[in-house]
Amino acid sequence: MFLLRSNSIAGGKPPGRGRLFTIVTSLLILVCLNACGAHYPRNQPIKQIDKEAGYRSKFKCVPGNSEEVLFYLTFSGGGTRAAAFAYGVLEELKETLVRISGKERRLLDEVDVISAVSGGSFTAGYYGLFGEGIFRDFEQKFLKKDIQGALAAKMFFNPANWFRLASRTFGRSDLASEYYV
Repeated sequence: MFLLRSNSIAGGKPPGRGRLFTIVTSLLILVCLNACGAHYPRNQPIKQIDKEAGYRSKFKCVPGNSEEVLFYLTFSGGGTRAAAFAYGVLEELKETLVRISGKERRLLDEVDVISAVSGGSFTAGYYGLFGEGIFRDFEQKFLKKDIQGALAAKMFFNPANWFRLASRTFGRSDLASEYYV
């Protein structure tokens, strides 16, 4: 054993082994440096504010809504559970009838504004984009998907993500963002 070691020190080590170590080490260093250099786009600064435009309640104009009811919804965060809860609220509002100015209407038709954060934003955004279409496919396209499993697979089975996640500028939310794009 001692003779083998002394032979390898004297230049008798197998060819290519040291080179392979150098290549692997260099690649690991490059991957780590790449993870540290993650770049996030920055929004341009606001140059001026027009107080007569934008998202202001005085501009609300939902066709068909009664002027007698002002109905704001707020959806909380909490991941898929919050999205499911918000979806259930919309389903119930669709089924709930009210009498306004002598006319029977669905409560869902009286919603003027929806505000949401985190998980509730998925439901709010989907409803904002597709309206009643949310009741056709939101459950299958979002609520019943194993998103957590897909993200876990990206985290654990893709070695490139190990280094990205080890950096201070990249996290699980970034992986989720990439998943939804």
